[in-house]
Amino acid sequence: MIPFPDISPEIFTIHLFGLSLSLRWYALAYLVGLILGWRIIVGLMRRPALWGDSAPMRPEQVEELLSWVVVGVVAGGRLGFVLFYEPAYYLSNPGQILQLWNGGMSFHGGFLGVVLVSWIYCRRHGIAPLRLSDAMAVAAPIGLGLGRLANFINAELWGRPTDLPWGVIFPGAAAQDCPGITGLCARHPSQLYEAALEGVLLALVLFLLVRRGGLRRPGLALGTFVMGYGLSRFVVEFFRQADAQFITPDNPLGHVLGGAVWGLSMGQLLSLPMVLIGLAFVIHARRRPAIGQALA
Repeated sequence: MIPFPDISPEIFTIHLFGLSLSLRWYALAYLVGLILGWRIIVGLMRRPALWGDSAPMRPEQVEELLSWVVVGVVAGGRLGFVLFYEPAYYLSNPGQILQLWNGGMSFHGGFLGVVLVSWIYCRRHGIAPLRLSDAMAVAAPIGLGLGRLANFINAELWGRPTDLPWGVIFPGAAAQDCPGITGLCARHPSQLYEAALEGVLLALVLFLLVRRGGLRRPGLALGTFVMGYGLSRFVVEFFRQADAQFITPDNPLGHVLGGAVWGLSMGQLLSLPMVLIGLAFVIHARRRPAIGQALA
């Protein structure tokens, strides 16, 4: 077993006029992920050869798009968590929906939020949505990886109990509530599994795809990202602790579909459509001729 590292969720706190203002690792992960994603997209837009003819938008437009994406991530992520995971609670406590500082964000909701605001932006500015989506897909994994690292630092979204040597002893009564286990309870560091798959591995796959002319096939990078995320999340869900609201004495694994032993978690249920949709985009993109000439 590995003891949980002594890292505070707060990087620093400033006390001003009786108020405490803190910068947390999770907020920093969002900020850095968005900034790096912005710079990656700008870099792609400055290389028209990657696209086979011309880039779908001007580099200076990317900064404006960033503000739209921030709104989509935050609003979609929060509403997704409310609707997918705890609708009954928030229906009874609607005032807490806007209390983002209390936590509760959903990737699937954030993804849908970004899709919606990006589509609206493309419609307003005459940009090909599919080609812009490819650029955003290439930039997304770095933000996902940083977010999962922040989840680990926050000691949240940990995995199921394990006796493997890299099991981590997460702090807190909830993390140490492991029925049938006496003494310290070690859990899968599922946040790190996700950071490795959704962040590092998916980023490398998309980088190689771009190098091999993938952006000349509209929808290929998008489909690869959507399918890759769905597969990664589906696999990690076998090791990740289900959300507390889905766990009952008769359903200890928190399945929302199937039985107590074999079934699907909410994360898996939401990821399956992503795998199928991503695969459809990939097949469609591969069947169409590439734009322009092959890259040297």
